[in-house]
Amino acid sequence: MKSKLLNVLTVCLVALVVISPGLIVLSLVWEKHTEFVRTQKLVPDVNKINPVHDQAITGNKSSPSQIVTPLPAHQGVNQVVTIAESYKLAIIIQWFIVLIPIFIGLGIIIHDRYLVYRAAMLKEQVEMLERLWQQSIEQ
Repeated sequence: MKSKLLNVLTVCLVALVVISPGLIVLSLVWEKHTEFVRTQKLVPDVNKINPVHDQAITGNKSSPSQIVTPLPAHQGVNQVVTIAESYKLAIIIQWFIVLIPIFIGLGIIIHDRYLVYRAAMLKEQVEMLERLWQQSIEQ
């Protein structure tokens, strides 16, 4: 039973080692994608806050009725904070997905090694008690 579990654990760890470069590349691409999405969401907010700059870029002269009034500053900040919090949550989830199997595997390996060590110590203690018992019988 233990050898089968150790074999399964070994296969899982080797598979994780093989897949980990792909996971790293995926996390980098995901990071760049989220930065791109975040900047795309912020561009309209900047144009709403500074309509004169938007007109200067496009070269359009608009009437005062067409000028968009700027949004309150706290709405844009709240949106940026929400995006940053979701981004941090995504990073934490990615690390949990990668690290939890590694820690479980290491825990199983360490526990198996501890059981082998404990069995060896118990065997030594039994041998010592048997020698003491043999000496007491001979006397």
